[in-house]
Amino acid sequence: MKLFQQLLVAPAALGLLAPMAATAADLNIDAVSDYSASSKQVTSASQFSDVQPTDWAYQALSSLVERHGCVASPSGDKAMTRFEAASLLNACLENISEATDDVRRLMNEFGPELAVLKGRVDGLEAKVGEFEAGQFSSTTKLNGKAIFTVGGTDEDSSSTKDAVSFNYTYQLNLNSSFTGRDLLYTRIKTGNFGPSNLKNSSGVYVNHANSNDDTLKVDKLWYQFPVGDNIRMWLGAKIENYYMLASAPSVYKPILKELKLGGNGSVYGASTGQGFGAAWTQSVEDRSQPRFAVSTNYTASSSTGESADPTTGGILTDGSKGMFLTKVEYGSPSWQVSAAYSHKTGNSQPSAGFGTTAGKNRTGDTDAVGLRGYWQPETTGAIPSISVGYDVATVDDDGKTGSTEKTAGWMIGLSWKDAFVDGNSAGLAIAQRQYASDIVGGADDGGDDNFIWEAYYTFKVSDNVSVTPAVFGLSDPKDGSKDDVTGAIVNTTFRF
Repeated sequence: MKLFQQLLVAPAALGLLAPMAATAADLNIDAVSDYSASSKQVTSASQFSDVQPTDWAYQALSSLVERHGCVASPSGDKAMTRFEAASLLNACLENISEATDDVRRLMNEFGPELAVLKGRVDGLEAKVGEFEAGQFSSTTKLNGKAIFTVGGTDEDSSSTKDAVSFNYTYQLNLNSSFTGRDLLYTRIKTGNFGPSNLKNSSGVYVNHANSNDDTLKVDKLWYQFPVGDNIRMWLGAKIENYYMLASAPSVYKPILKELKLGGNGSVYGASTGQGFGAAWTQSVEDRSQPRFAVSTNYTASSSTGESADPTTGGILTDGSKGMFLTKVEYGSPSWQVSAAYSHKTGNSQPSAGFGTTAGKNRTGDTDAVGLRGYWQPETTGAIPSISVGYDVATVDDDGKTGSTEKTAGWMIGLSWKDAFVDGNSAGLAIAQRQYASDIVGGADDGGDDNFIWEAYYTFKVSDNVSVTPAVFGLSDPKDGSKDDVTGAIVNTTFRF
């Protein structure tokens, strides 16, 4: 900017700024980019092949470069352009307190180029100013995604469930930090999935589906902060238990929500609610080394606003549908084994709403144990990452006849990075959803015959756009009715 301060006191140059004789096209704007991109430095005017020693400009530039210590960056071995000369003049004027006759003559000679450069710099400054003025917070970063989903399902028992739909999810993530180590996370989300054939119909629930009815809503809201070097803590008005873990229990990224977290069964996946938690991670010299970690948290899916009697809602009350979770893990970023225990109160469903009819629609306090493990190869290729999970749960149903006493479920997922093409990925999974393995005073519901599977391939169109076709199926999701469901979708994801 010092160049343009000098121009303000140079009448000859100012005269050229107003009646611009040369346009940007005439002055070869591309030469400016080529010139500025060059990393070579020049310290003598003799390095410019098309500036002859007999030229007056040679003597003036030589004086500026060699006597005032000016430095410029010409475009390699190419002839020096007028923009290069103007930029050299710009660099020199920053070190000159008073303009000589030669300097004024150079400013007259290269006035049109200086004017164009000034316009480019002013335009850049204006854009930077607009960005800074529009920055709503210096502590918050915003990113998000939009997902278009076209898909349909086919159910054996009823043609009324056969349908094809076009749905969307739109999500904004606001990550705020006040100390550099803490995090206030806010997720705003909307969409138009539910109820539909891709959400909660015949057991099908696409992982990113929601039923916000085209209304933007605060979907998640919590604050995370460190205590010392090894402990992280969470407080949230809208949070789920698996967000308050030292690390995720699975590396498989599902299409269907029931395959999330190594099996969205009895242990993980409590409904969004109020909660708090902490996680301790062992210190290791190298992050690639195995380490122990312990996480514990509490969530309650009901609030006082949902009950006329505040003693039956809120948190840490008999009617709050609370869930305590503790996870112990050992592993590295490449592999992990873990065991988790959860206790649910307040007539909670043992599988957070996922599973067969008899496996999920139970009430009563529930104790569940979940085992998880995953392994990832060091290099991408034909060998996939492997994720496995197994859950069992016991429901305290007070001995009611015909009620579920125990549930079980398992999952195996395979995933490939850089599948066939760098940047693309693929996944394949099979599982048994949570089913009633024991019914008090009744026969086995036959839910252990149920299976769920999916397969997908993700095409990376660009760094911000991907397309994922997928197929999936559910066998016997309604406990022995043999009403199989198959489906196919195509997700197009835009990240920003």
